Amino acid sequence: MTTVGEPVSDLLRTDGARRRGGMPWEQAYGAAAAAPALPAVRTALKRARGRTLAASLLAPIPHPAFDTAAMDGYAVAGQAPWRVVGEVLAGKPDAGTVRPGEAVEIATGALTPTGAEAVLPYERASRSGDLVTGEVINGRHIRRTGSEIRAASVAAGAGTPVTPALLGLAASVGVDALTVRRPPRVRALVIGDEVRDSGLPGAGAIRDAIGPMLPGLLPALGGRLIGTRRLSDRLTALTDVLRDPDADVILTVGASSVGRADIVPAALSTVDARLVVDGVACRPGHPQRLAELSDGRWLVALPGNPYAALVAALTLLGPLLAGLAGRPLPNLPVAALTGYEPPGTAVTRLIPVRFDGLTVGPVGHDRPASLHGAALAEALAVVPPAWAGEPVPLLALP
Repeated sequence: MTTVGEPVSDLLRTDGARRRGGMPWEQAYGAAAAAPALPAVRTALKRARGRTLAASLLAPIPHPAFDTAAMDGYAVAGQAPWRVVGEVLAGKPDAGTVRPGEAVEIATGALTPTGAEAVLPYERASRSGDLVTGEVINGRHIRRTGSEIRAASVAAGAGTPVTPALLGLAASVGVDALTVRRPPRVRALVIGDEVRDSGLPGAGAIRDAIGPMLPGLLPALGGRLIGTRRLSDRLTALTDVLRDPDADVILTVGASSVGRADIVPAALSTVDARLVVDGVACRPGHPQRLAELSDGRWLVALPGNPYAALVAALTLLGPLLAGLAGRPLPNLPVAALTGYEPPGTAVTRLIPVRFDGLTVGPVGHDRPASLHGAALAEALAVVPPAWAGEPVPLLALP
């Protein structure tokens, strides 16, 4: 098992058995999320969606900001019958006063009159002339000032993802900007002389199946893809890019294992990177790596096989981006897995599954080089070593 913080040069001198072992999947998943968060910035609401709060959202005003009607109907005081003495619509700054035995016709969201004890909805009211009757419960259908959020209280804590609902919440308490983490910038490098970007690949060549995933995958995991470059299998080509500080995360695709053309381990040694994860004890996706470069940037190395690369992206890249964004890892949902026969290996298996009610079942087509199963799946089931039929964690597929 790789020790966090061990220099790459030391790891490259270890025996082959150790390289084949890899860090347990759960440990690697958590280690990737331990990266320190990026600096905080102040951002207008319209540009904050998808980021993470770096500071708590404090409500400068209570919510609701005033006593407001929760239904269309009559704001009443005292006992029925009530005499209708006026009308209040939403947006009116002064609702006046109602006295016992009086009612004011009122719209949802309108300021309730002083003295109102409840709102009688239209559908529960009987009216004859200017008299209205019905049954009410004291306080019903009036949203009292600050009943949801008190002024100066925390509406959402640091680390909360900025969802559309959170943007609406911020706006409802009068906030126009949020303190958030900027999204981690990711530069992708697709490595391999044999890789082709388009058309039918000839003998000895393959189509790049991973690059087309990245524009959709990166935003879903919380990062911003700033570009994808093709690199040859030359070591100097990779080390030159590793020294270019234009991204928070460098994502390499391919060349991550220990073959003669696998240049990533040697490149990390050349630039004196700190290796955090040197392989993960899982199938597929074992030859994945996570390293911190000397200037604090990060590198995630994905295997070249497409499904193995997707597994590695969800194992290391997703948690790393969460850590950089200051977002805690979510608790993974679990479900019963049916119809699966484990192969008996002592590593974690990640298999594409679909939901069948409250259970999940394997899709199949889960070989490392094929995205067929993942393309048909809804999640990846994380099946631990020595699995004995217990519910398994699920990684959602973006």
